Formats: sequence, C-alpha cells, structure tokens
Amino acid sequence: MSFTVHGVGVSGGIAIGRAQLISHAQLEVAHYDIPKSRVKSEQARFDAAIAKVRNELVELTDHIPAGAPSAEIEALLNLHRMILEDSTLSEAPKQLIESMKCNAEWALKLQMDELVDQFARIEDSYLRERNADIKQVVERVLKALLGSPGYSVRHTPEENAILVAHDLSPADVIVFKQHHFASFITDLGGATSHTAIVARSLNIPSVVALHQARSLIRENETLIVDGTNGVVIVNPDSSILTEYKLRQDQWRLERKKLKRLKRTKTTTLDGMDVELHANIELPEDVAVAQENGATGIGLFRTEFLFLNRGDLPSEDEQFEAYRRVAVDMKGIPVTIRTFDLGADKQVENFGRVAPNPALGLRAIRLCLAEPRLFHFQLRAVLRASHYGKIRILIPMLSSMHEIEQAQHLIGEAKESLDTDGIPYDENVEVGGMIEVPAAALSVNSFMRKLDFVSIGTNDLIQYTLAIDRSDDSVAHLYDPLHPAVLELVSHIIRSATRAGKPVAVCGEMAGDTRLTRLLLGFGLRQFSMHPAHLLAVKQVVLKSGIADLSNVTQRILRSHVSDRIENLLQRMNE
Repeated sequence: MSFTVHGVGVSGGIAIGRAQLISHAQLEVAHYDIPKSRVKSEQARFDAAIAKVRNELVELTDHIPAGAPSAEIEALLNLHRMILEDSTLSEAPKQLIESMKCNAEWALKLQMDELVDQFARIEDSYLRERNADIKQVVERVLKALLGSPGYSVRHTPEENAILVAHDLSPADVIVFKQHHFASFITDLGGATSHTAIVARSLNIPSVVALHQARSLIRENETLIVDGTNGVVIVNPDSSILTEYKLRQDQWRLERKKLKRLKRTKTTTLDGMDVELHANIELPEDVAVAQENGATGIGLFRTEFLFLNRGDLPSEDEQFEAYRRVAVDMKGIPVTIRTFDLGADKQVENFGRVAPNPALGLRAIRLCLAEPRLFHFQLRAVLRASHYGKIRILIPMLSSMHEIEQAQHLIGEAKESLDTDGIPYDENVEVGGMIEVPAAALSVNSFMRKLDFVSIGTNDLIQYTLAIDRSDDSVAHLYDPLHPAVLELVSHIIRSATRAGKPVAVCGEMAGDTRLTRLLLGFGLRQFSMHPAHLLAVKQVVLKSGIADLSNVTQRILRSHVSDRIENLLQRMNE
C-alpha cells in the first residue's frame, strides 16, 4: 500500500531507495531496589558504562570519514563528550544510587528527566532542542549498562539505503556515513537540531519530525524522500517513481550547474548589485561560506561558544574565535551578533527560567542584566576588529533605551581597551536585529542610533503571529507570507533605505528562493543565509530584473488573502 507522510525537511534533495530500519531510540528502563551492600558495585558499574561511552565518542572523533566536514562534526562529537563528562550526568546519578538504593539505569533516567525538563523551559528554540543531545548521550550510557550495542541494522547500509529511525544522534549519522547511505528520516527532531545541522553539512536529503514513520514503515519498502518539501512517499506506484527519478536527475544537474556560479558577480538583469552573505556558528564554517561564494559573513551566532560547557568562554578564547573569522575573511565584512542566550544551565548564575521563557530574559536583555559578561564579549569583538572588517550586531532590540544602554557599554569597552593600550577599529559599526514587532514599528527612530539593521525573520514571524515555531501543533500557522509579516518586512526595508542605512535579512526567508524576488521587490539588496543556499539564491538574482518586480510586489502588499498572495508570488517567479 502506498502512502505519504509529512515532516520537516532539513536538507534538500531527493533520495530513492529501500528502507532500512534502525532500532528504536527509546529504551525501556527497569526500576528495582538494591541492598546497601551493593551500592558501591552499582556505582562502579555506572562508572564503567560512562568510560565505555567516553571511549566510543573518542573513537568516533578519531575516525571521521573522509569528505565529511570534520571541524563541525568534531565540534558536535565534543559536545556529546562534554555532556557526558558534566557532573550533572556523570556524578549525580551515583548520588541517587546511594540515596535511593536503586539500580544505575533508573538513577540515570531520573537525572535525565530532570535535565530534559530544565531544557524544555528554555526560551530559545536552538537551546531548547539541545535536550535531544542529552537524551542521545544518556541512551548510549543506558545501552552500555544493558550490554547493548549502539544503533543496530540488519545489514551494512548500501548506497541506496534510507535509514528510518525514531531518532538519531550526530554520532550515529557519522557512523552510518561511512557506508554512504542515501538519506535518513526520523520521527523526532527539528530544523535546528544537531542531527539536522550534520545532514545539511553532508548534503544528505533528510526529513525529521515524521512522528509515526518508524512504526508505519517496514524493512525494505521502497521510499522516496523529498528533503526539500519534507515529504516521504512509501511504496510509490510506477508513475510516481518515474516522476521522482526525473526530479532527482534534475536536482543533481542543477546542483552541478550552480557550482559554476561561485565566482559570478551577483547582479540583477538591470545591473543592480546584490550582496549574498553567509550565516555561521563556528569559525570553521568560513570555509564552507567561501566555497559557496559568500561575499561576507552576515551573521556569526556567537552563542555557540557559550553552549554546553561547565564554564564560560574567556575574553581571550572569544577573541581568538572572532579574530580567526576576521582574518580568514581577508577584509570582507563580518557581522558578529552578541550572544543570543536565554536562561539556561550554562548561564544559570545570571539567568533564570521564566514562566514564559520566549518572552523572558534573553539576548540584549540578558546582556544588559549581566554587564560584566557583556563587557568581556565586547572587548573580544573590538580586539578582533583590528584584524578585519568587523561589525557588531545587537539582537532582539525593542526600545531606544536598550540601544542607548548597549552603546554606552560599547563605549566603556573601548575605554578599557584604550587604558590597556590594545588596538581596535575605533569606527566599528553597530547595528541592531529587528525581530520583534515593537522594533519593526520603531525602526525609523532606531535608524538615528544604528549604523545598520538586520531583519531576523524567524523570530519576527514567531512574535508577530504569536506562534511557537518549535511546537508541532501550531507549526502549520507559521507563515512568512502572512500579510502582516510582509508589511512589516517591507516597512523595515523601506525605512532603512530612506535613512540611507544598510539593511539585510538574515532569517530563513533570505535563503528561500521562492521569496528572493519578492524581497528584491521590497528593496532588499543584502541577503544572509545558510551557506548551502547561497548559489541557488544567486541564480534567481541573476535571472531577475528589479523593474519587472515593482508592480507585482505592490499588488502582493495590497492583498490580504493567502491564496491571492500565493498566486501573485507564483506569477512573479515564472
């Protein structure tokens, strides 16, 4: 029987192959009491399991497959090692074994539940999804305790194998990558999960958040995975199979053609220059950005340096990361966003879990609440500005007062560097993220204080429509083409242009080729996106004429019916 399941596409492309089932990610954990005389031996058994998993992760790190993005993968594996070594996971369960006189598996499960509950309350979707990493590490330890191997498959994956799992960790993906499988799909996961990041880095078509796919799909069934549209077709009939084989061939041909555009200047048909920048999370991502022809780094998410560690990165550690990016970009602009963190375990000494964390202490609010932490980051960024063209970007602004406070602290950081005799770019530009409706509506006054603005469309859509984009139950309402969203984005771009200030879009809308011409019609001339999307967006720009877009753009802005907007957008892209 043929059927279709829908999820979240996290890496584009089409894969056709046979389903290969992977054992369920969730393990049953028994709970039983132990006598006091067995506490020490049970704790020793737990230590042995931790040691075994530690060795597994070291082995994976030492044998990253050739052709894989080693720096990024190593960072993800190191993250799992840090989670494993954290005392909340490696030591706390032993205390529970002693206090509760229970088996090691149950103690570990209780501790995991506590950690997962803490992460579930974090406001930032990226950080909130880190609870998946905790579960994956705990699962490895449970398997070691139970004497089970890692994920098991019935035979070695072949090139056309499509792995079907309840969930996968990045480490599991790397293991299977050695066998060159075609794709993977999972019940769990999200667009910002580490597994999704690995999938995009390796260019493996993949779909996550399919919910019941693992229980519905049988071994060796024929699957079509459309990673672009988030669709999985099970047992397709001959006509569907033929159609998707043609689409697959076309996709591969298009990717080869796109590579030829790397050194082509990004200019519209009527001679308008457009800047295509890359979003990065690690200094190592610069290489990928350059391979795809990025003309700048439009967003360096510095919070990655703060995540999943027992301490905070020092000023010198941050400086080295920022300096490395500046040097590698060789004078091309690098926009460094100050940390966009919320209340989480890593910064719990100066943050707190709010009843509604999405509206709580995060981003610039946390920076201003903890000026000492902000001061060290600002010093690091300013020091790095001596080695390249660096700009500072302040996230989640909502008032002029926040801008003034941030600029005052930047001034203090400059004064401290002057006192220490440390050079920096005295004219470093300071910009603001426009990602809440209050900022969008106040953008004209903001322009008097800022050198540039960047539109964070992901949060702007979330806050404008009052939709948690990480919540599956309302994900279908997350709509970048909602009339209110389009009006706000257009308003911000027009306001910045009139003020003579640079404006960029750095959210997912920037990398969506369906929206490229619409944004050009709004007046946008600087896009920043995941490096994998750069060449596809460039191709659309090269085939577009600004003069041809104005009329349809205005009609879209005047429309308030979704179907009409879709039809007009389709006409614009024909």
